[in-house]
Amino acid sequence: MRVLYGVVGEGMGHAIRSRVVLDHLLSAGHEVEIMASSRAADFLAERYPEVHRIHGMHIIYEENRARPARTIISNALKGTAALPSQIKAYFELVSDFSPEVVISDFESWSHMYGITHRIPIISVDNAQIIPRAQHDAEILDGIRKEFELTRTFIKGKLAFSDHYVIATFFRPPLRKPKRTTLVPPILRPDILEAQPSQGEHLLVYQTAEGHGALAEVLQRCGLPCRIYGMRRDLQEDLQDGNLCFRPFDEATFIADLASAHAVVSGGSFTLMGEAVYLRKPMLSVPVGGQLEQVINARYLQREGYGMHAEAIDTETLQAFLARVPECQARLAEYTQDGNRECMQVIDGLLDRAAAGVLRGVRPEGDP
Repeated sequence: MRVLYGVVGEGMGHAIRSRVVLDHLLSAGHEVEIMASSRAADFLAERYPEVHRIHGMHIIYEENRARPARTIISNALKGTAALPSQIKAYFELVSDFSPEVVISDFESWSHMYGITHRIPIISVDNAQIIPRAQHDAEILDGIRKEFELTRTFIKGKLAFSDHYVIATFFRPPLRKPKRTTLVPPILRPDILEAQPSQGEHLLVYQTAEGHGALAEVLQRCGLPCRIYGMRRDLQEDLQDGNLCFRPFDEATFIADLASAHAVVSGGSFTLMGEAVYLRKPMLSVPVGGQLEQVINARYLQREGYGMHAEAIDTETLQAFLARVPECQARLAEYTQDGNRECMQVIDGLLDRAAAGVLRGVRPEGDP
C-alpha cells in the first residue's frame, strides 16, 4: 500500500518509535512517504530518502518546566504566518503520492490530509492513552483540571482516526475499546539486542535545559553518574568528581542504560519503556507543565517499576535508591516479545484498509 506517515517533531521519542514502524513497513514492501517536523525530520532524513520537512510546534523550557506563553510567541514568530502557503504546498506534494492510508504519530498535517480526502487513518503513539483510557482517582489526584485540558487537546489532535494503536507498559481499562488497541512499548532494535547487566552507576537523562540543581543533588549521592543532555555543547566526556557529563551517542547511551544500577530522568515515555524492558528502576521527575509525563510517572510508580517525584532533592534521591531492590523484583516479572504484537496489529489494520473495511466502523459522531 501507499502509506503517508506523519511524525511530530517535538521530543525525539516519536521519531525513534516511528523508525521502528517505518522499517517494518518498508520491509513488507509498502511505499511510504514521510512527513516530519523539527528534530524528527533531521533524525529520519539520515535514514530514509523520502522525508519532507513541515512546520511543527516546539516547546520552550526553563528550569525543568514548560513555558506556555513563551512557547506560543516563539511558534507564532517562526512560521505560523506562513501556514496557508504551507498547507497548499503540503497537499500538492502529498496528492502526487496519492496515499491509500495515513499513519500518524501525533502529527496533525497527515491526519488532516486523511480526514479531508476520506482515507483510513491509523494513530500510532502513546499519548492517546490519556483520552481513550479510564484513569482512577489515585492517578488523577490533584491534577484533574490539567488532565481535562490535556485530554481535550490530545483527543482533538487526531480526532476521528479509524484506529488508535497505543504503546504502553501499563494497562488501564479502555473507554473506547472498539477502535483502540494497547500494545507494549515499541523498542528500537538496539534496545532489544542489549544485554542488561548490573553496574554501579546511575544513568541520568535530562533534556529540559536550565536544570542545574540536579547536578548538585547527584554530586551528594556519591554514586558514579553518567549524565546526558544537561550540557549539549560537549564533544567529549567531562568528568567532575562522581559526575561524568557525556555528549549524546546512541550506542554509548544504550550501553550505559543497559548496565546502569538505576535511571534518573523526566517523564519521557520512550526512555521509560526502554528502562522497563531492560528492568532498570527509574526515578521520574516530569517536566513541569507536561501532564502526559506526570501520568506516565504515576503509573510507573503504581506498577512498582520506579518512583515519581515532582522535584528532586537529596532526600528524594536517597528514598528512591533505597527502593531500587523492591523495583528490581517487580521488574523481573515484566516481559514482552519485542515488537511482534504491535506489528501484527498494524499489519492487520493495513489489511483491513486494503480491503476497504477499516473506515466507517466508528459510531457516528464518535471521535
